[in-house]
Amino acid sequence: MRITILLVLLYFLNFSSCKQNQLHLNKIEGKRIEINNTITENANIEAYIKPYRKHIQNDLDSIIAYASNTYTKSDGDFNTALGNFMADAVYQEANPIFKSRTGKEIDMVLLNHGGIRSILSKGNISKRTAFELMPFENSIVVVALKKPEIDSLVLYLSKSKKAHPISQLKLTLNKKFEVIDAKIKGKNITNKTYYVATNDYLYNGGDNMRFFKTNDSLYVLNYKIRNALIDNFIKNDTINPIRDDRFTQIN
Repeated sequence: MRITILLVLLYFLNFSSCKQNQLHLNKIEGKRIEINNTITENANIEAYIKPYRKHIQNDLDSIIAYASNTYTKSDGDFNTALGNFMADAVYQEANPIFKSRTGKEIDMVLLNHGGIRSILSKGNISKRTAFELMPFENSIVVVALKKPEIDSLVLYLSKSKKAHPISQLKLTLNKKFEVIDAKIKGKNITNKTYYVATNDYLYNGGDNMRFFKTNDSLYVLNYKIRNALIDNFIKNDTINPIRDDRFTQIN
């Protein structure tokens, strides 16, 4: 790893002094310092951080749940067991928070397929597992969308041909990838406001999900997706998600 340190000399114009001198920038020098294994660690610094590192490692490796099988984000064309778990976990953990603050309920959840960064391996689950699945600092936000934006969201999913994790939304496509059925919480989409939970990355246009920007209001829960996963792991103890019919294609 190389770090380039640029030493910039600041100059001051119209510097007032007894002689009314002015200082001008006339030279810039840079020096590259290579960081490699020839640099020894500082014993005092290492001794200082060692107990903190040990505490963090112990916390991350503490067992909080168990996975009944190994789950990946590639085990289905339109929905996956792992993606379903993550979207459902966000709904289950964020909805009570949203309801307590607003008196309203989250109608659906949309995450992104690319945001899943690891598999969920069979066996013990630790907090470290959640960091591997979601290493980003993405937080949950709830966006109020009207029917035109929901229609754009549904169209986006039908054209993306990816298993973007969804919860409380059910989509059925035909062989031409056209939407033949779309329901939120089992009901047809109507001309009303829907509260969609997602993450701040997607809200800001990530993965070209631009439909979020045209909205009635935004609710920031200050709750990271990773923390929602950890809380859900702890509550459920045994994780056994499945692929289902929430997003399917009829050939």
